[in-house]
Amino acid sequence: MLTSHAIAEAVRAAIPRAATTLRPDALVALRTAAAAERSPRGRAVLAQLVENAEIADSSHMPLCQDTGTVWVRVELGADECVCGDLQAAVDGAVAAAYRSANLRMSLVRDALFDRTNTADNTPAFLEVVLGARLGTGATVHVMLKGGGSDNASRVEMLPPGAGVAGVTRVVLEAVSANATGACPPLLVGVGVGATFDKVGGLAKKALLREIGSPAASAETAALEAELLAAINATGIGPGGLGGDTTALAVHVITAPCHIAALPVAVNLGCSAVRSASVEVSA
Repeated sequence: MLTSHAIAEAVRAAIPRAATTLRPDALVALRTAAAAERSPRGRAVLAQLVENAEIADSSHMPLCQDTGTVWVRVELGADECVCGDLQAAVDGAVAAAYRSANLRMSLVRDALFDRTNTADNTPAFLEVVLGARLGTGATVHVMLKGGGSDNASRVEMLPPGAGVAGVTRVVLEAVSANATGACPPLLVGVGVGATFDKVGGLAKKALLREIGSPAASAETAALEAELLAAINATGIGPGGLGGDTTALAVHVITAPCHIAALPVAVNLGCSAVRSASVEVSA
């Protein structure tokens, strides 16, 4: 049996790492893009992003001034359970980590009626997935999501006949309208299926997948490649200043849905995609 304290400790340790150290897959993708980028201005932006990541890592400084909201996804083993108040424990870990790492507090108390800062970057946005793996233990994913990239997200409930063409339209419209405010080059997460309240989670989960890792199926891989090519053909480029590299990758997750529905969500990850995953044993 896992304790809420053990999971909270994983969150506390992951936050400063995610804030200051660019994911290795994202750094490799930036360097690869810089070598292939044909636009001089685009190459300069990519070189600056690589340099920024190196400075942040070596000096233990945040990759970006927007240190984000904290999304925590706890994937429990099928034979695992958690004792204790997990939300309270995770919130305590978030508050402690943001204070000790001198990260910006970015949450307000109520989106509509009380926009005063909570002063400790809580609450965390916590999701617990039961039976996500065999056996015991848990995988704890922590993502720090900036306002610019999350504001660029989109959810549409398409008719089922819209098919792949409709999904492609939603993705390209979201990127074309919002990419520059989300700090490209982007990691584009796409969720297709489930329900209105779940499809956004699929898109955000897609950002956790390592860049360059295989898709769930050959069909998904082909769609990801088509979307990436179309996004990069927009010419928006690094920093929105023109070039070949508007996105580093597109990751798609599909799921079952109602016969009368085709939910689609797009969640954009900025050039400083910040997440860390921790294995926790019982």
